[in-house]
Amino acid sequence: MSQSFSGNLKIYIIFLINFLLQKAVAGIRRINLDGLRWRVFDAKGQVLGRLASQISTVVQGKDKPTYTPNRDDGDMCIVLNAKDICVTGRKLTDKYYRWHTGQVSSLTPFLLQLNFKVAEWLLACASYRYIGHLKERSLKDQMAKDPTEVIRKAVLRMLPRNKLRDDRDRKLRIFAGGEHPFGDKPLEPYVMPPRQVREMRPRARRAMVRAQKKTEQQEGGQNISKGKKREDQAVSNT
Repeated sequence: MSQSFSGNLKIYIIFLINFLLQKAVAGIRRINLDGLRWRVFDAKGQVLGRLASQISTVVQGKDKPTYTPNRDDGDMCIVLNAKDICVTGRKLTDKYYRWHTGQVSSLTPFLLQLNFKVAEWLLACASYRYIGHLKERSLKDQMAKDPTEVIRKAVLRMLPRNKLRDDRDRKLRIFAGGEHPFGDKPLEPYVMPPRQVREMRPRARRAMVRAQKKTEQQEGGQNISKGKKREDQAVSNT
């Protein structure tokens, strides 16, 4: 019994791995890969928005001198380590993904003409009506469920909403870990540009200088008070 169970488990694991590999490669046949580069993005330790902006630039082909808005000349983008992406501030708990559900059957007007009570009962059934509600999921829960969808939504919402959007989505391949089935392709690691830190504004700089002077004065006042106490103790002892 145990041997048959272990054998079935191995078959299931092999089937699951093959299914995931086929899912990762699905849709590539529709893409004309002639002249395209395979760019690899490492999402480990990267900020979500900054990484998504770079991916959207590459997948649209805006980094090429031959960029044209009505042509899809973007390169293939492979994103690794999506589970190690970072966000700034409190977005992990404050950012929510919201969507609505619900579908009303086409038989609703016909049922309302027959009998109101019967129609009301039938519409309450799941086969005729699905009550729509506002669903929401925090970024933390989405990262636990599927971290690849976080990067995908961030990139897709930066792309223009036109007919080229689906083709650009097929060029985006995101993996939660560091393994991918494109090892036989000429991969090129993408180097993220250095982050430009904005200089401190004059008002903030003046506030920082005042705070430093205040702390120095407080420390100096404490030292003076300690010195006076020591002198008073010495005089009293004499």
